[in-house]
Amino acid sequence: MPTQKPVPQTLDAWLKQLDGARLPVASEQHERVRKALLDSRRSLREIAELMQDSPAIALTLIREANRKGSSLSEPAESLEQALTRLGLSRTEALLNQIPALDVAQIPRELRQLQLISLHAAQQANGLFANRLARLRQEIHWGSLLFFAPLWPLVYNHPQLFNEWEQRVLGKGEPAARVERELLGVPLLQLCLALARHWRLPDWIVQGYRLLVEDRRLLVKALHIAHDNEHPLHQQQMLDADPHLRRWLTQPGNSILLANGLALSAHHNWSCQHSQRWQRLTGLYLHSTLGEVQQLVHQQAVQSAWQHAQADLWHPAEALLWPWNACRLQLKSPPAVVKSEPNEWKTQCARLLATPSSFANTLQLTDCARAALLASGFPRVLLLLADRTHTRLITQQAAGLPLEAGQLRLEPAHSQVLKRLLAQPGQLRLSPANMAQFSALLPGSLKALFAGEHLLLRSLASNGRVVMLLIADQNGGAISDGQLQVFSKTAQCIERALTSFARRGA
Repeated sequence: MPTQKPVPQTLDAWLKQLDGARLPVASEQHERVRKALLDSRRSLREIAELMQDSPAIALTLIREANRKGSSLSEPAESLEQALTRLGLSRTEALLNQIPALDVAQIPRELRQLQLISLHAAQQANGLFANRLARLRQEIHWGSLLFFAPLWPLVYNHPQLFNEWEQRVLGKGEPAARVERELLGVPLLQLCLALARHWRLPDWIVQGYRLLVEDRRLLVKALHIAHDNEHPLHQQQMLDADPHLRRWLTQPGNSILLANGLALSAHHNWSCQHSQRWQRLTGLYLHSTLGEVQQLVHQQAVQSAWQHAQADLWHPAEALLWPWNACRLQLKSPPAVVKSEPNEWKTQCARLLATPSSFANTLQLTDCARAALLASGFPRVLLLLADRTHTRLITQQAAGLPLEAGQLRLEPAHSQVLKRLLAQPGQLRLSPANMAQFSALLPGSLKALFAGEHLLLRSLASNGRVVMLLIADQNGGAISDGQLQVFSKTAQCIERALTSFARRGA
């Protein structure tokens, strides 16, 4: 997991931070590509095709091939062109600089966004590449890399992806307002600036420029596309606007359409946004809405076969649901978890026993985890502080994704964590104070505990904070009674820590 970084609030600050990000790649993919580069029987096209399942590798190589210092005026439009410019030796050196991590160590939010990009590339290949075979490579790589400016943002700040998804897609808040609150700048403007800075393929820059600087053209096209049942009338309206008609025939629009289809389907196949992109695609392809939907659904299934991952969401799953179902609205309220009073008392008695019955810290924290679970908190994280309070490392976790077990936090980047480590204390987060403290918490921590209710408590031994407890009710509200039980459990754990520290005396 990446170290939590401060959230910039200006365009220049964002560009500086995101330009310096080094995106990780899954170890298996990294090794597969490395072996291909060393295989003299492989052609550049075969190597490029092998890399298409590793978006971060593709972005790294195309950025390097198109860097500002290059003497070539035109940016490489495909990975094969980039490999030709770089050569195999330089490509291998760049590959060795890319961090290779286990999948569980790569933030789920980054992998989810890259899955959307892979889905978009499949939509582009299936809908447009066959019709524009001469431009197949440009269409594929342009559609895959269209959201690339967002990858380092989500890698550095995974919590922003979750907040944007919940507020914009789940609650329907205006995207522009949410993005200004979270980022300080419009998201599309940031994407355009980064695409230009990296010299990404021209079609990507054109797509963002349309969304940022010429939205009226897109609105006019959407207005005509809405009348999908009357193709003759649509053609008459296009004939009356030659500029719009010429724009609509540009092949570069295919990557914008593919990504619009993939991102809107991430929420709901039948929502207003999905319908708009489907109708606009129909206008572009001279196809009916029904024909477009059939093609889009087929490509989504094909994408799921190739790229679906167990812990990620793929829109093809929703094709089995009722047509109007929305993924973010199907979540039922958090289940009320019942406490187990007898088990809780048993575990607390073990914690309070003197002298301490624990042979090591792992046994003690395992008992502490069991006590918290028995008290009615299904999601629990126990982190130990090092001697210098410069790092918090997971010791026990329950009810959380696998990456929770490998979490490493640096308190220096979080005012909340620094205060909790300075002296024992407790923080109860709720909708009333979430806005005040959310930005002060590490993004990797917020990504694990999605919701608006959370308890954090630091525990001391011999006057020094040694542990941080974090627990919640699956994101649901925490009652005063549950808060009291949590506090009593924390007191038992704190006494156990003190007793354990004195066991040799």
